[in-house]
Amino acid sequence: MKNVSILGCGWLGKELAISLIAKGYQVQGSTTSEERLEELKAVNICPFLIDIAEEKINQEFLHADLLVIAITSKEVEDFRRLIASIEKSKIGTVIFISSTSVYPSMNKVMTEEDETADAPLVDIEKLFRNNTAFSTTIIRFAGLFGGKRHPGNWFANRKIPHPKGYVNMIHREDCIAIIEQIMEQTMFGEVFNACANHHPTREEFYINARKSLGKPAPEFDTSKPLEYKIISSEKLQKTLHYQFKHNNLCSL
Repeated sequence: MKNVSILGCGWLGKELAISLIAKGYQVQGSTTSEERLEELKAVNICPFLIDIAEEKINQEFLHADLLVIAITSKEVEDFRRLIASIEKSKIGTVIFISSTSVYPSMNKVMTEEDETADAPLVDIEKLFRNNTAFSTTIIRFAGLFGGKRHPGNWFANRKIPHPKGYVNMIHREDCIAIIEQIMEQTMFGEVFNACANHHPTREEFYINARKSLGKPAPEFDTSKPLEYKIISSEKLQKTLHYQFKHNNLCSL
């Protein structure tokens, strides 16, 4: 599995591609912006201009052993067309980047066995899970941070709700390492939650995040009943024997 295509070379996909190339993989990467093609080429990613909202997907881009899908679109019909294109390609394995937003806030610990919400992202997950033409592993990442994406800059102009609720976050370096472990261990046909084990309160987390940037403490909205979820990554850690690189969310 040395030929990988990454659909969506943005904040996560581009850094994943750079890491894979350093490990000897050949990587094709897509963007929806013509201006970014040269940017991808500059770091040895073979660039493609692809928008899954369009009728046709470039089959050359799908000439790979593995497809990583790291785009934010939640248009179910667009993914139906994409899957039809994958079925016509040589791709045998897919990693679909999903989100822990599929879980409702039920004020408890949530595992892969728990019921998901009624949402387009859940419907898209099902399209991949039910497809027998290729094998898909779905990774449900928690809130993403790392690089220029710093939580101390969030909620800049509004109060932060549910301060006594808990934070579910994961650093980009862990995201990349987890994807690479799934590839190396050929762990396909699975669903994994991916979230650091540390779950400080939102109040503690965002006060600390602002402080780390030298910014004043944020304001909190305590007007609504408490709603939260705590995402468990126990399955991922046991299955992949994975240890998080960034497991203390208060040391940003």
